[in-house]
Amino acid sequence: MHTDGAAPLGRFVAIGGAEDKTSARAVLRRVLKLARTPVPSVSVIATASQIPEIILPMYQETFTAMGVPTVHLLDVRTRKHANDPAIVAQVSASDVVFLTGGDQLRLTHVLGGTELLAAMRRRHAEGAVIAGTSAGAAAMSRTMIYDGDPAASLHKGNVKMTSGLAFVPGVVIDSHFVQRGRFTRLLEVGAANPERLGIGLGEDTAVVVHPDRILETIGSGHVIIVDSWSIDQSNIAEIAQGEAIALSNVTVHALTAGQGFDMNARRVLPVETFAELNAPQLALPAPEALLAVASQM
Repeated sequence: MHTDGAAPLGRFVAIGGAEDKTSARAVLRRVLKLARTPVPSVSVIATASQIPEIILPMYQETFTAMGVPTVHLLDVRTRKHANDPAIVAQVSASDVVFLTGGDQLRLTHVLGGTELLAAMRRRHAEGAVIAGTSAGAAAMSRTMIYDGDPAASLHKGNVKMTSGLAFVPGVVIDSHFVQRGRFTRLLEVGAANPERLGIGLGEDTAVVVHPDRILETIGSGHVIIVDSWSIDQSNIAEIAQGEAIALSNVTVHALTAGQGFDMNARRVLPVETFAELNAPQLALPAPEALLAVASQM
């Protein structure tokens, strides 16, 4: 796997929501570290949120406390905003682009086909980090869950899906996964399309998607991998809408910080896989060190 700052592509970070913003901030620190620059600039896009006036200052306070001198707060509410050259320019100059939580359908509706989304893809190709939490994580996959009551899942048609932002192909991502009991949602997705790998993200937990389709687990909770590739029986094609789904031979993995998953080989990777990536010399400098460097630029 790629382990140096010269990797041809940036990383994606999908966060399960409710990430720690006030104490250790392990997930957010890893996001900044992945930028591989001593003074990363961050753009926070609050398109998914209905309360950007609350969410944006909160992330500004968090990233500033972590030593980030440049935080662009982007209240992108309309497609006109998402094509605004000034906003596109800010994202084009950012080392980290962060999508907040809220409603993932709002994200896909507002950003789809815009200059802002194109700029995000260009920056990722150049090495920038694209991160998203909750709805921002769910929207990263090509096939996106946007609704579905966990209590009624595993009944045909309960889980609603549409096209996402297509940052990470071949997967379906669900957030707040453990805390909100969403396991059945990914089982239904797997029954409908066994080729899609289900990634269930616990709160304050995330996966880093490396360029070679290696997932790295970070944070305090669990990442649940639901692999339906080997399903040998299911009734989903025969039953009517609303009827109970049967399926067998699904593989489930529960991963914690430091473990990984090879999406191509569909196998769990040990903690040792990421030893070099997490070596002390790659650690993000302390906030006061970052600010000192920034003051000299």
